[in-house]
Order: sequence, then C-alpha cells, then structure tokens
Amino acid sequence: MNYKGKKAAFYTLGCKLNFAETSSIAGNLIEAGFERVGFREKADIYVINTCSVTSQGDKASRNIIRQAYRRNPVAMIIVTGCYAQLKPEEAAQIEGVDLVLGNQEKFNITEYLGDLRKKQPPEITITPLPEIKKYNKAFSLGERTRSFLKVQDGCDYYCSYCIIPFARGRSRNDSVENTVEEAQKAVNRGFKEIVLTGVNIGDFGKSTGENFTTLLKELEKVKGIKRIRLGSIEPDLLKDEIIELTAESKIIMPHFHIPLQSGSDEVLTIMKRRYSAQLFAGRIERIRKLIPDAFIGVDVIAGISGETEKLFRESYDFIKDMEISQLHAFTYSERNGTQALKIPGKVSTDQRKRRTKMYINLSEKKKRAFYGKNLGSKHTVLFESKNHNGKITGFTDNYIKVEAPFSEKLINEIKRVKLISILPDNNMAINFT
Repeated sequence: MNYKGKKAAFYTLGCKLNFAETSSIAGNLIEAGFERVGFREKADIYVINTCSVTSQGDKASRNIIRQAYRRNPVAMIIVTGCYAQLKPEEAAQIEGVDLVLGNQEKFNITEYLGDLRKKQPPEITITPLPEIKKYNKAFSLGERTRSFLKVQDGCDYYCSYCIIPFARGRSRNDSVENTVEEAQKAVNRGFKEIVLTGVNIGDFGKSTGENFTTLLKELEKVKGIKRIRLGSIEPDLLKDEIIELTAESKIIMPHFHIPLQSGSDEVLTIMKRRYSAQLFAGRIERIRKLIPDAFIGVDVIAGISGETEKLFRESYDFIKDMEISQLHAFTYSERNGTQALKIPGKVSTDQRKRRTKMYINLSEKKKRAFYGKNLGSKHTVLFESKNHNGKITGFTDNYIKVEAPFSEKLINEIKRVKLISILPDNNMAINFT
C-alpha cells in the first residue's frame, strides 16, 4: 500500500540501540511513502519506541503515548519496543493505542498499518521470547553528527536485576562483513563518528563465530571514517587486546563505558554479575597505563535487595578510589520476572535514593577532577549541529564537552583545540590551535 502524503512521527525512549532502531523503522515508513515529521507536529501515525529497563521507563513510555493521543486523537498510535514486548496488554489499555508490536515486529510496521483507521480493540502482535532469533540491522540518522551503529542485540547474561534479556532475547549479531557495510553506509551519509551500540556489544560474534576485536579492526578500514566510539562493554568482555587496540588506534576514541554496577563482590554475586571488583580494578589500571587521558564512564546501581549499608559503603569506597571519569548512577527498580525479587533484605526507597545521590555527588567530583587534569591539553573536537544560545558544542576524542561561539562552518567538522578553562555549566572553553 502506498502512503504518499501521510505523515509519521516518532518518539524514542531509552538506550542508544533504540535510537538506531527507530531510524531503521522510519526509513521503512519513508520508503512506503510517509513523510517524517517532528513528534510535536500533527501526524497520521505516531510510533513510540519504548523502554522498560526501569519502572520509570515504563512510566515515561505511558506518558508519551498519552501525549500522542492528545496531539491527534484520530491518528494511529503504534507502541513498540521493550515495554510493548514485556507488557503488551497494559500498553494496549492506554487510550488511543491501536497497535502493540514486539521487538521483532517493529521492523515490519508497514505490514500492520492497513488503511490507517483506528483499531478497536487494539491489535497485539508479539513474538514469544524463545522465538526471538532474527537479527535486524540498524543505524541512526537525523540531526546528530554521529551515528549509532547497531552491532549486536539480545543478552545471555540474565543478571538478577535485569529485565532486558526477557525483552530482547538471546545474544545475536550480523557478520563482520555485513556490519562493516552498514558502517560504510553511515559514513557515506556524512557521519564522521560511529558509536557502536547493542545490548552487550562485547558479545559480538557469538552467533557468527567471530569476535569484537576483529570487528573493530575491520571498522577502522571503512573509507572516510574519522572516529569510532565504543558503547557500553562488560568488564569481563573488555579484553586486554581491545584496550591495546584502542591505545594504538587513531580511529577508535579513548573513551570507555563500563557497567560495574557495584564495587562489592558480595553484591556482584547477588546481581549474578560475571566478574569481581578486582577484575574491574585491573581493567581500569590497564586503561590508565596505556591511555592515561582516556574517559572512563561507569554504571552503578544503588539499593538492590541484599545490599546492606555496609556493602554499599564497601562499594562506594571502592569506586571513590578508582581513577574513573564519571558515574552513571541508577536507583534499583524492581522488575517483574527477575530473580532479584526473591532476594531478601529489601532496601527502602528513601535509602535507595540517598545512596544514588551519594554516587551522583561522587560522580560530579570525579568528572570535575578529570576535566581539571585535562586543562591545557590539546585534543580534536567533532562539533555538533545545534545552536545553544549562540554557542556550538562538541566532544573531544576523550569525551570532554566543549563550547565555542556558534558558527555554521564548524558543524560536523573536526578541529584541533586547546582546553583552557572549566565553564559554570561544566563545559570547557577552548582555543583553536
């Protein structure tokens, strides 16, 4: 069916992987004749790609669905993504929803649209978890000067607190050859930086008999690529060869995002993580030895059941002593179906929030110290496309956010700069060199 003249709007919640997949979904709809418009505009269909990693993700997803209905009550509203996969009946009960499609179905949305008439009752099409096996490629487009390239999907880890394996299925990926082809397509569209994303990117190759290091080496050869940035990678999968390759590369940026979750071995056991605090410390030590100015971001969760005050303090003190650059602190959120619900020793909501706040305060100190350490140093910056009150921003190779007077000539350009001061908004002022 041809949908020429019809308008489609999109909203993405959650991770970078979702952003990549929304672009792929949008591309399919544009091929079918739709014009892509902003989510705040009146559209014929609204596609909400949801998140369910926390209860807040569920809540945000519901709020966005309601916004779409208020914007145009006669528009077709399609809910997909992890919230749709995990709670399809709940999503379908929200006023205005017409289609609820699972994570497998969202890449074939046009098959479910029909004549775009409202559907009552809503239609639900979800592939059961054991049958989610297909890998769907994707990379993000839009206003960004970097593209999020999907390299992997699913997860086999089943950590006690995490719902994502139940929404995404088993770990899987495309071949190195096909993934490199997708990266080349992104670069051919003008992107100078590719951010590798997935649920567990270090697991790349599990379904094809290849490995993540081989992928990185082949991506470095993509014609015209200037920067490769790693997404989140598990400590046990961040092998020395990956750190060494990053240290030697002019293309792979000195930037690591590592999900620690806790600095207490006892809590890591509760979480069913696959490494120890000592292993994590060894990874940080290795990075600092080979790449002293690398940015190291770390995920941490506060307040999982079984985390006593003593264990939290053990984790906090461990992280405080680590030479990292920033913490991404999350408050533990109960998710139906996860093993953590069976763990005794529930932490009160107030204590969870207090611990999270302590991590956030520690993060601010860590980040400012990292920025201070880089004062006077020279780096390359890829400048963004937006005008922020007469300023243009961008990120150095080691992920320091800088700003300069806005100039269209700087958009999507890589320039060498000197970091001269930390500004009140925690960006850094620069001089061009």
